[in-house]
Amino acid sequence: MSQSAVKILVVDDEPPIRRLLRVGLATQDYAVIEAGNGKAARAMVTDDPPDLILLDLGLPDIPGHDLLQGWRAEGLTVPIVILSSRTDEAGIVKALELGADDYVAKPFGMNELVARIRVALRHRLQQQGEKPVFHTGGLSVDLVKRIVRVDEREVKLSPKEYDILRILVQYAGKVLTHQFLLKQVWGHADDVQYLRVYVRQLRQKIEAIPDQPQYITTETGVGYRLREADI
Repeated sequence: MSQSAVKILVVDDEPPIRRLLRVGLATQDYAVIEAGNGKAARAMVTDDPPDLILLDLGLPDIPGHDLLQGWRAEGLTVPIVILSSRTDEAGIVKALELGADDYVAKPFGMNELVARIRVALRHRLQQQGEKPVFHTGGLSVDLVKRIVRVDEREVKLSPKEYDILRILVQYAGKVLTHQFLLKQVWGHADDVQYLRVYVRQLRQKIEAIPDQPQYITTETGVGYRLREADI
């Protein structure tokens, strides 16, 4: 997919935000179309689905969560990046659980937003053919042989630690909620503190400075994100 061909639908009821996104994304050669409410967004997606959707949760007519849930239920697979208030952690978690690919909290920087867009688009393409060996910085994970190395040094992980890392690798660059990780690894989402203990142990083994992680970063109140793969 060439960047110049990427069409982004901005769904936000605030004209200044839409204008900011239209101008900023145009400088990156993205084609931007706009919807000021949920009804218009639904019609535009039905008529001609975009390559990516930037969705504000606080729309005046249809809640953003309802739009998201409806699109995913209908089988829409295009990446959806949420635009949300920085304090709306519950809303962000709910959106991610409903199928959003990522989120950016308002106010946001254009560089951060563009980076999130690129990761979301890249991840959709990578899902079509997952690579057997993942690399980011000095970290490598061989998903076939189940071997983890940091700076060429093999690291021994417990089965649960490896399972957490494997899921993070599968969705590298994307934020994963606490509930999602708990369900994937343990089959239930009862004890977030349990997950935090394992992530802390994992960081002790793969991070140069565990308290200042460069690979597994914390999304406060939401979950964790593994640094995206090297290109």
